[in-house]
Amino acid sequence: MNIKLFATLFLSVFSVTLGVGLIVPLLPVYAHELGATGLYIGFMFGAFSLSRSAFLPYFGKISDRKGRKPFITAGLLAYFLISIAYIFSKNLNIFILIRFFQGISSAMILPVALAYIGDITSKGREGFIMGLFNVSIYGELSVGPVIGGIVKDSFGIQISFLSMGLVSFAGFLLCLILLPPKNKEDIHSRISPPLNYRVLIRDKYIGGLFIFRLAFTICIGIVWSFLPLLADSAFNLSSSIIGVLVMLGVLTTGLLQTPMGFLADRFNKRILIAIGGFLAGVAIFSFVKVHTLWGLFLANILFGIGGGIAIPSIMAMTVIMGRQTHSMGSIMGLLTLGHSLGMLLGPILAGIMMDAFQLGTGFIIGTVVIFLGVIITLLLTANFQTLVKDSI
Repeated sequence: MNIKLFATLFLSVFSVTLGVGLIVPLLPVYAHELGATGLYIGFMFGAFSLSRSAFLPYFGKISDRKGRKPFITAGLLAYFLISIAYIFSKNLNIFILIRFFQGISSAMILPVALAYIGDITSKGREGFIMGLFNVSIYGELSVGPVIGGIVKDSFGIQISFLSMGLVSFAGFLLCLILLPPKNKEDIHSRISPPLNYRVLIRDKYIGGLFIFRLAFTICIGIVWSFLPLLADSAFNLSSSIIGVLVMLGVLTTGLLQTPMGFLADRFNKRILIAIGGFLAGVAIFSFVKVHTLWGLFLANILFGIGGGIAIPSIMAMTVIMGRQTHSMGSIMGLLTLGHSLGMLLGPILAGIMMDAFQLGTGFIIGTVVIFLGVIITLLLTANFQTLVKDSI
């Protein structure tokens, strides 16, 4: 593996997702203060996922043909400009529009960076390398909410927006200077062109990975959108404490990425997915059952453990499929599309349930979704181990 490329991508993605972590957990409460209903909050989060979902397949596929660097750098620069736009907006409709354009920028960054890492990952180390890279995502998302909450309580949410812009710009400069124009492991070393999406989406293994990513991210969308509201309304927590609450779940997932990735390279990946998915389902159901602050914190940590166990195996299997089909960017785009659709559907479903019934109903919906996702994924990937052995 090219250590320089890995470190550059790691730090670039770290910077932009740190910026996102600074403000995303604060947006539901801020929007609620501006008069947004539960459904409106769902649309605010959904706008980001809607635009990202529309552009993910395009950027993933074209990066297989044109290279990775142009899209990563353009997306990071766009994040900086969008952060400035947040500062000057106090209108809910404008917020939704900003989130829409931020989703397009996001489609240029994470799936393409993941494909870049997949390109330089050696066989048999997919779980460890992808788990290690995922620390760049979960590490800063865990630190970001805490820093964002402190900054908001001390200086106001406008400074939180500015902070997101500054760290995104730092990532842009890092990527622009240190990433080579072209990567020898990239498009020029392919022995065949990437497969068409019509072929990829009919593959049962890719379908199984997509289903789990979709189901798990629906739960993430519900937690990220409405756990802050639950903490605020039921426990009257400050922004700083809400930031700590969100941080613990993400931090737990991040801490488990590398060891669980190492285990995924040596153990049955499907079993790890089943264990992680089951724990996540129990955790999200627990949100509606706990009556103490400690119970809320413990449920969120358990949700983080579930993700920490399952996600490295999912990513390892994704790299294997990307390598076999010579379509790393396209498949990473599809998997990230599942993530994006989950972040779109989760908040909207939970928002509808909140307005029609009560806040806790959305978490029950998430429980059903993750259990169904695990079952379908296990059925579709039943012969994955045989596929891997035959390819060696």
